[in-house]
Amino acid sequence: MEKLYAIIPAYNEQDNIRKVIRDWYDVIAATGPESRLVVIDDGSRDDTFKIMQEEAADKPALIALHKDNSGHGATILFGYRYALENGASFIFQTDSDGQTLPSEFDLFYKRRYEYEYLIGHRKNRQDGFFRIVTNRVLRYVVRAVFSIDLKDINTPYRLMTAPLLEDCLRYIPNDFNLSNVLLTVVAARRGYTGLYIPVTFRNRQGGKNSINVKKIFKIGIKALKDFTAVNKSLEN
Repeated sequence: MEKLYAIIPAYNEQDNIRKVIRDWYDVIAATGPESRLVVIDDGSRDDTFKIMQEEAADKPALIALHKDNSGHGATILFGYRYALENGASFIFQTDSDGQTLPSEFDLFYKRRYEYEYLIGHRKNRQDGFFRIVTNRVLRYVVRAVFSIDLKDINTPYRLMTAPLLEDCLRYIPNDFNLSNVLLTVVAARRGYTGLYIPVTFRNRQGGKNSINVKKIFKIGIKALKDFTAVNKSLEN
């Protein structure tokens, strides 16, 4: 039986997490009795996990997980592996800040047999100057290292087949911070069929944006080093 697992990482999202869960729950549960909404608390220091547990009490398709803090990218990888270990056929990923719309998911799910991965292309982004700059920096680094130009490499709105994910994860180091960026690159380099679909991307619905110039610089330098190492493994 087909199984969709939707992965949502969460860290200090007590202002957003209840609404995000309620917005996404019915959308995911409607895809089939075996589908699951998997929300992973990455060692939050607020009431994020407590709220997750409260929501899970009357939502059988919601799985609320807790792990030690290891960062956004590592938590996504944790969720991907959890989905594969539990026999997911398709894996969807989005974030817990309320920037994406569940109402646009059906456009993706209807085309799940046409492509091996579908990624949301963020149109008219409203998440701030620094995050837009970060994405451009990463796009330039990917172009320099891998010699490919991808439309939107780090969108937290992606649907993938289990075989693709299982294959591509072999090339992504454990606890890799920019896991979705690298996943997009590896999928393209490995020749999987993909499609970019425009999606709405709002400003975060609560909490604070932590990106600044200093962090952008550090992200770019580290990405250049890490991507160069991964590129060598892809060429072997």
